[in-house]
Amino acid sequence: MKLAEALQERSDLSQRIAQLRSRLSMNATVQEGEKTAEEPTALLTELNLCIDQQEQLIAQINLVNSRTVVNGLTLTELLAKRDSLSLRIEAYHELINNASRLAQRAVRTEIKILSAVDVPVLQKEADRLSKELRKVDNTIQETNWLTEL
Repeated sequence: MKLAEALQERSDLSQRIAQLRSRLSMNATVQEGEKTAEEPTALLTELNLCIDQQEQLIAQINLVNSRTVVNGLTLTELLAKRDSLSLRIEAYHELINNASRLAQRAVRTEIKILSAVDVPVLQKEADRLSKELRKVDNTIQETNWLTEL
């Protein structure tokens, strides 16, 4: 199995676990004399199996990520880099959006609002970071499809 397939399976298991938890919650109580729509014990057994499968899969994925080296960095390091780039880009975009909202004055006596930062410079940096993020993400995706679990 390729790493990318394992990641898809992990995602599917996460969704399945969420659904089982919801179904368990809906079937946790019942009116006296009635039956639940689904048997909570069976749902709990299935939930535990899914969680066990997810635990094994996550451990395998993490081991492969820490052992697989691309361009001098492990996949774990590349994933951390991708997360950091995403966070940095979000912060830049938030700052750019806030700095770009300049209030319009109706009369000359109103307070004039100015940007405290150079928006075009920040936008260029955000664009550069976005390009770097795309490259890192493409490297991760390519590696995921080439790496055996």
